[in-house]
Amino acid sequence: MNVNDTTGAAVLEELRRRPADRRRILFTGATVVTMDPDLGVIDGGDLLVEGDTITAVGRDLDAGDAVVVDATGTILTPGFVDTHRHAWEAQLRRIMPDVDDLGGYVMATLAGYATVYRPEDMYIGTRLAALTAIDSGITTMLDFSHNSRTREHSDAAVEALVDTGIRGVHASMGPHFGTWDRQWPGDLTRVKEQYFSSDDQLLTLRLATLATDEIAGPALAYGPELARFAKELGIGVSVDAVFGTSGSEAVLRWAKDGILSPDVTLIHSTGLTSEAWKAMGETGTTVALAPTSDAQIGLETAIPAVDEALSVGIRPGLSIDVEVALASDMFTQMRALHAIQRMRAVNAAYGTDGQPSRITTHDVLDFATLQGARTNGLAAVTGSLTPGKKADLLVIQAEDLNNMPLNDPIGTIVLGSDARNISAVLINGEPRKWDGQVLDVDLAALRSEVHASREYVLNTPAA
Repeated sequence: MNVNDTTGAAVLEELRRRPADRRRILFTGATVVTMDPDLGVIDGGDLLVEGDTITAVGRDLDAGDAVVVDATGTILTPGFVDTHRHAWEAQLRRIMPDVDDLGGYVMATLAGYATVYRPEDMYIGTRLAALTAIDSGITTMLDFSHNSRTREHSDAAVEALVDTGIRGVHASMGPHFGTWDRQWPGDLTRVKEQYFSSDDQLLTLRLATLATDEIAGPALAYGPELARFAKELGIGVSVDAVFGTSGSEAVLRWAKDGILSPDVTLIHSTGLTSEAWKAMGETGTTVALAPTSDAQIGLETAIPAVDEALSVGIRPGLSIDVEVALASDMFTQMRALHAIQRMRAVNAAYGTDGQPSRITTHDVLDFATLQGARTNGLAAVTGSLTPGKKADLLVIQAEDLNNMPLNDPIGTIVLGSDARNISAVLINGEPRKWDGQVLDVDLAALRSEVHASREYVLNTPAA
């Protein structure tokens, strides 16, 4: 049964008739882009999902009692991993598409709109962002939720992730401006106990913080106290706004204090000194790039720091950042980074005998999948189609008008495809998109909620 024809509904019905923990799904005849260095790309391949886990990848696998999905003419690939998105802002999408700089964004959004958000607005924005992520093939999303004004705001953001079925990472931070309960970070103890009590669940928890005290004061800036708190809770740390001279000084200070590690992610990392990058590389600190944010908003150098990361052995993850000014999907991030880095490489060698050092489509797909999972602390769980990992995967139609004929599968994913070509998305083995439609969403009701929330936010004076 081909997932792109009218029998797809019958396949879905059969899948959902079976108990999820005992369900077996066999995809057959696909081009399987595993992103596992040992497995590579398998032409005419099969992939077996049992319950929530990938159990086999290869050719001519035994179907047994599995529901068989004929995936001929498709590419199977790991779901994309978003390492940093401010999901609560989604009902304000593209409200400032030509924002000139970080200050313009901060004053309009964080000092303005954010201050009037109610818990229900947090829920609606976060749910909308997560559903849109699923639609475009993002199966894991780190929500840098930096508007946690009350415990109810935090709960609403977490519950929105739960309700969409995405593999969500809730990274919680107090707001930059306006009145709030000052319950952060202490309330994370309760949040963890209430929502993150198991290590075997879709959601994970992180501490979100800022690099310096320049914008919002010392309470939100990363340092030994917050690092100690995160360690006591057993959670990772995501640090936003790591920029320029002050960011470089902060990185060196953290290295001296011993609070850089693979459990710490530094976001953006534009305009950092070579000494800062050296410290990051030596400590195994992870990096989340935001290619369109850096370039379009103009953050420090405005150049995504992929070369700097690679030079010290860091393979970065990719992220969406703010939908108020940017695209929502990972295809855009991959293409932007691919084009910008190759442009820089050729330009640097122009007129010399030097050879450009260019990244490849495989590199950016690796950043968007396996490295993104590693950056989010989930490398053992997702990011590649490796037996034993959770079944987070995409079915991409390779014979659609904009993709046919299939000549290079990785090139087709990175340079040819978009959300319309994703016919199916599985997260933890559960179908979340099928026959090109996101499942279990009342779109009319969602649209009404989104519009009502936007009107409230836009028409309420900043607090």
